[in-house]
Amino acid sequence: MIDKAPSSRAPDDLKQLSRDIDRKSMMPLWERTGGMRPGSDCIAMHWHYSDIKPELLRACELITKKQAERRVLVLENEALRGTTYITNTLYAGLQIILPGEIAPSHRHTPNALRFVVEGDGAYTAVDGERLMMHPGDFIVTPNWTWHDHGNLGDGPVVWLDGLDSPFTNFLGTTFREDLTDDRQNLFRQDGDNAAAFAANMLPHDFRPASAQSPILHYPYAQTKKALEHLAATTDPHPAHGVKLRYANPATGRHPFSTMAVFMQRLPANFSGRDYRSTEGSVFCVVEGDGKLIAGEKTFEMTQHDVAVVPSWTAYRFETSTAMVIFSYSDRAGQEALGFWHDEDP
Repeated sequence: MIDKAPSSRAPDDLKQLSRDIDRKSMMPLWERTGGMRPGSDCIAMHWHYSDIKPELLRACELITKKQAERRVLVLENEALRGTTYITNTLYAGLQIILPGEIAPSHRHTPNALRFVVEGDGAYTAVDGERLMMHPGDFIVTPNWTWHDHGNLGDGPVVWLDGLDSPFTNFLGTTFREDLTDDRQNLFRQDGDNAAAFAANMLPHDFRPASAQSPILHYPYAQTKKALEHLAATTDPHPAHGVKLRYANPATGRHPFSTMAVFMQRLPANFSGRDYRSTEGSVFCVVEGDGKLIAGEKTFEMTQHDVAVVPSWTAYRFETSTAMVIFSYSDRAGQEALGFWHDEDP
């Protein structure tokens, strides 16, 4: 029982205590340098597609698809160099595939999304069905499903890969398996997935096998039509303009258990209000030009540019022309854990 106040030797004794417990892999909580606060060490960043595309084409000249397996340029946050991460919880990379190439089939525990940036004629095969890819399309690759890519067209195709691999790495649950053949067996007809799940209906005996969306392909043609209709009939949100959330039709929730995915339309000459939330967000411009102001940084954004806004960083958009912006974030995982929070204007 301690029944007296610390002696005058307390400062020296405390230093000795710190040294002693350090050797036993412990540390005193009262000496911590950071407290409980929102946000992360990640920084807001912007990549010009005009800088990225020449490097992608250069990579095509220097390394074959078979050598690279996936010819991808990873967008890595300056605060996380060496990790391949764009935020603490998200991965982003731009992948290119040339006519006639195949990216061999494999599967892994991280969930993956594809957002088609440029080019036509490529496909991704997911869980036994081939899905043709067109600019602006969003494609779901649920975790542990076989997937391979190919290009049947006449020119290169580029898409944005988004993965939740930081989640699985953090938990020590990252597994991967390669298929013996480059291509998986296609045991479903083209269009089967859309017929079963994309008409606001579900097969009567459908039972969700996971939290991931059973819809694998969300065509941009449908998304754009919805955005334009709402833009003509509703007032824009002061920060987001007209913003739609891609939904899992079986649950009404997000397409992935970890990642939320969005498409938004901002009118011309839009001056948005500041918005911030605890989610880290990756943005890719589909159409138009404008500015993204994130904290004290201003990014001039144009078609196909990519930017990241970290957790709890205030941001806003300003447009010169109407803009359409695709984005994904870790909001789904935060909501599932009860952690998500925002300040909505």
